[in-house]
Amino acid sequence: WVVERYKYEALAEALPAGRAERWLDVGCGTGRSLVGVSDLVPEGCRVLGVDVFDDRIVLGNAPELAARNARKAGLTASAMYGDATRLPVADDSQHVVTACRLLHDLSREEARETLSELQRVCAPDGAVGILEIPVTHDGATDPPSAYWPELVEGAGLTTEGVREVPRRRSDGAYVVVVAHH
Repeated sequence: WVVERYKYEALAEALPAGRAERWLDVGCGTGRSLVGVSDLVPEGCRVLGVDVFDDRIVLGNAPELAARNARKAGLTASAMYGDATRLPVADDSQHVVTACRLLHDLSREEARETLSELQRVCAPDGAVGILEIPVTHDGATDPPSAYWPELVEGAGLTTEGVREVPRRRSDGAYVVVVAHH
């Protein structure tokens, strides 16, 4: 796969991650998002990827593959099985929580549950970063740049910024949303 670091860099640069000690990436899959943010993770920060690791999508998709790909990019990260709607992570424990190109793959209700989980595990002084493709759930009338922040705020988070990042290989723009408690 191709990482297209520019979209992950746009997300990571918008996050106040300079002093983060713990970073959780939800929906890390094969590790693409871990690789994408690897250059911007502070030294000494503990990084954890969580995913359902459906190997029907990518043969051999498992925590070991995500961790290996992150390691190849120079990032020490661990990965574990977990459902985004019921994260196996303690309340208020993560300084940075990211979800990259995940929410659109879930139903609207699952996306809401996931965002509530991101809010639950994010430390009070932490940040949540969302990177989404330019689509919304069926029936939505707002454009992606309005739709995704609205869902984020509906989970009890306060949006700090929304940015559109033009896609280089297709039409539309990625949507980057950064929020906090």
